[in-house]
Amino acid sequence: MKFLRFLRDLRAKKKNHYFCKNFNEMILCLETATPSCSVALVHNGEVLACEEDPKGQNHSEKITLFIDSVMKKAGVSYNQLDAVAVSMGPGSYTGLRIGVSTAKGICYAVSKPLIAVETLESMAYGGKTIVKNGLLIPAIDARRMEVYAAIFDENVNKIRDTEAVIIDENSFSDLKKDHHLYLFGDGADKCAELFKNDDKITVIKDFYCSAKYMNTIAQQKFNNSEFVDVAYFEPFYLKDFVPGTPTVKGLH
Repeated sequence: MKFLRFLRDLRAKKKNHYFCKNFNEMILCLETATPSCSVALVHNGEVLACEEDPKGQNHSEKITLFIDSVMKKAGVSYNQLDAVAVSMGPGSYTGLRIGVSTAKGICYAVSKPLIAVETLESMAYGGKTIVKNGLLIPAIDARRMEVYAAIFDENVNKIRDTEAVIIDENSFSDLKKDHHLYLFGDGADKCAELFKNDDKITVIKDFYCSAKYMNTIAQQKFNNSEFVDVAYFEPFYLKDFVPGTPTVKGLH
């Protein structure tokens, strides 16, 4: 109901929008693939405003509030958006569904195109702000010692595709011969103990997904008109959703 009210109000703002600055190439970016819930407003590749909560599983409660907040902070109306970009996964099944559903709702309400951004690639751009040399390995927690990971060079060119990987002390041994590796993301945090004595792997702790890291990719895709079908686009889950065992009597 909260989301439906948000869309109803959004349509009203489209018809009777408040005074706003004259911007162009304005992209609203949504990141909900992990426990981090984040929204950023990007103008010509630069972040104008960002709202985020990195540690709460509260996407459904926060996402529309964050969207309204960044729009108001920047003094921009929904009618001035040129596109909406959403983190496409892999990641949390529920989080991805919330992000994509919200992005689609906005696109329908204000008749704007949808851009899909690979979550790990966006993280790699974030990692690049910290790391100057070496390979970038963004990793998302996928339960136990498994992570969703991809590998990028220092220029954020992907050199190994996204995959689900079970991490142990011998992981990435082929790459360590010639490179220093930087592992980051909530999937990396749980692996820190494994690599604490490895001088070829640095684990960057407490790095979280953020919509502000989507800016470069979203702008590039907008410039190249790389849009996805609003009606048929689905998140990239990588693995099938496996629900937990019901605890209510009679549902086992």
